[in-house]
Formats: sequence, structure tokens, C-alpha cells
Amino acid sequence: MARSPLTLAASVTSALPHAQVVGVGPLSEGTSGRYDSAIADLDDGRRVVVRVPVDDAADADLVAEARALTALTAGVRRVLPFGAPDVLGQTRVDGRHTLVQTLLPGYRVDAGHVPAGRGIATALGAATAQVHDLPVTVVRDAGLPVLTTAQVRQEAENLLDAAEATGLLPFGLLRRWSTALAADALWRFETTVILGGVDPASFVFEDDADGVPVVTGLLAWGALGVGDPAVDLRWTASAPSARDDVLDAYAHASHRAPDPQLAERARLHAELEFARWLVHGHASGAGDVVADAVALLEALDENVRDQPAVIHGAVTADDAIAASARVPAGVAGPVDTSMHTDTYDADTLAGFLEDEAARAATEVDPDATAPVELSAWAGLREDDVFGTGGVPATDARVPTNAAAEPRDDEDADDDDPGAAARNAMRRWTGTD
Repeated sequence: MARSPLTLAASVTSALPHAQVVGVGPLSEGTSGRYDSAIADLDDGRRVVVRVPVDDAADADLVAEARALTALTAGVRRVLPFGAPDVLGQTRVDGRHTLVQTLLPGYRVDAGHVPAGRGIATALGAATAQVHDLPVTVVRDAGLPVLTTAQVRQEAENLLDAAEATGLLPFGLLRRWSTALAADALWRFETTVILGGVDPASFVFEDDADGVPVVTGLLAWGALGVGDPAVDLRWTASAPSARDDVLDAYAHASHRAPDPQLAERARLHAELEFARWLVHGHASGAGDVVADAVALLEALDENVRDQPAVIHGAVTADDAIAASARVPAGVAGPVDTSMHTDTYDADTLAGFLEDEAARAATEVDPDATAPVELSAWAGLREDDVFGTGGVPATDARVPTNAAAEPRDDEDADDDDPGAAARNAMRRWTGTD
């Protein structure tokens, strides 16, 4: 049975011995059913939120959230352009951990109601990027979870194995997710500070002077750690019309290297939540949860049957410019200003050389340049010169011991600008 606001108000005075509650009311928005919550007005003018878990799982999550909020030092909070709750006090009610924290004013929006365009979608993308840009030491120093890229991938593989072991996973999804997990390109990313899978309802908005929504606070910090940034964007699968605007705003606000497969992994993480629900129901013996999960998985299988498991992204020009702007000055080596062609047609080149050889054998051109001695190249194979795909190999250079040819009369004439121009034209056109 849910605790009344008056009962919760009493827990506030227990957590804050010197505070006096002058008003109390229910927390009417954003409740998930996992906590009994209320808003309390204090005699010093502050408004606080009190939360008491309803089960053991919620209790563990609330303890984790208190730990994460404590890790947000004053310095970290100054970096963020929006607020995070302050933990004002803690106590226990009926043996469960109870948290009293500051109230962040504003409104919230569910994922399914995020509109496209400038406003909520772009504010969410930018705010998420700003969290991901926090230094990893914030998490590591607090002893919070830190995962590598390989560990993120392994966790996803373990989840798929557990879902397959139930015998209830549609084969189409098993094949689809196995293909995605085997795609190395999908898992080349930089781990960052993450919130562990937030959704728009975790953010608090207010309108600016122009009436444009801006993020003023973030409520959900309980799963703070280091991992795949795509996890915090998996909710975009529930807001297809706003998805591109969210991801574009995220990319422009981020100070990290572009992640071409971010959207693909976000979609994969969203789909794997159905598998997680199935595994949870199966492990807990909850038949209704299993039935619900199977129905969701079958519907998902039907919807994605004709879609590729992985769509390889491409780095755009904007991505490349953004990445180059982050390269530290002074790290580049000597600049190679030589001209490199993209491809050679070996057959055309061979035919051209044969024609030249035949012409040289039948006529003597007084203006012809001296032939290059090719004997020193005898040991090179064709692929040594052209490399793979017809691209010139970088080591195919003129031997350093090649002797310089003596200057002929034409070379002497080259000292005269007019003669040099005429000789150059004859060599270029092949005329006398």
C-alpha cells in the first residue's frame, strides 16, 4: 500500500533534523510506481522531494542514485549547463533507504511526445552530449561501474545467449542480433560517461525568452557509469520523427570524435530491451511477464523482418571537419606535396610503352630525351610498382644509384628561354 504524503513528510524531518515541514503534497508527475514520493515545503523556503522505494530492486537503485549524486562535486556541477538534484539527507522508512533531495522545477516530456525540429529534440541531444563529455575520472574516482568497449559487446552477447536459452526467442531476431553482434565496425566506439539508459522524462525543461524549450535539470543519475553512449539514445527508437534532430544536435554538441554507428547501436540496444524483459520474466518465474515479452518480441520480429541487421554509416564532411578541428597543433609530420594519381590502367600503360618503343626503333629523334636505364628495376614485380588495386606502391622509386645522364645539345639550348620552349613543345607533341 502506498505511503501517504503525511507519512513521507515525517521522514523529511527524520532526514533533516533541523528542518520544519510547513506543507506537503503528492509528486504528481514522472512517477514510475517504484517509489512513494512527495513534495515538501520547508520553513526556510526550500521545496524538497522525498522518495521511499517500494521493493528491494528500487531500494538498490535509490542507493546507487545517492552515490552517483554525491560523485557530482561542485566542480562537475559547474561544468554542466543544467542542474542535478542535491542530496540533502537520508534516512530509513520501514527498513528501506529514504532519500530527501532538492526539487528541480520545470516540466517533462515522454519519449512518444517529443516533436521534431528545434526545441525539445535538439535540447535533449545537446544535453546528453554534455553529460557524455564529462571526464571519465568523475565515475572512476567514485568507484562507479566502468566498462570497456569489449565488455559492452560481451554484455550484449551474454544477454542474447540468455534470451536464446529460454527457447522463446524468435529465430529471425536471433539471426538479426547475432549478425549485429558479429559486425566489428558496429563496436568501434569510444566509451564515455553515461547515464545508463535515460529517456526524455528524466530531463526537466523550461522555456527561454523566445519560448524555446531548454533543459534546466536532469533527474536520473542512478546508473551513472562509463559505457556505450548509444545506450542513452536508445529511446530515440520510440520517437522516430525526432530521431534525426536529436542525433544531429548530439553530434554538433559533442567534443569527441564522430561515431558513425551511434544510431545503429542505439537501435540495437533498444531492441535488446525486449530480450532483457524476456530474460527477467523467465528468471523470476513471472508467467505474465514472459507472455508479454514473447508478444513484444514476435511483433518486433514481424516489423524488422525486411530490414538489414546493420546499416553501415558514413562519416560526413561535417564529421570530418569536426574531427580535424580536434587534432592538436604540431602533431603533423612533413607535408608531401608530390602528385599521386588515383589509379593506373595497366593494359593502357603497357600498350603506350610498346608504341613508344616501336617508334623509337624506327626513327631517330634529335630532340628526344635520353632513355632511362631500366636494368636496375629488373627485380621488381608488377605489384611492387602498382601495389594492390592498381595504386602505385610507395616504395616504387627510381634507384638511388642511377647515374645522371650527360646533357645533350638540346639541354644546352635549354639555357636559352626561347629554345627551351620550342624543345619542350616538340617533346610534348612528338613532332620534329
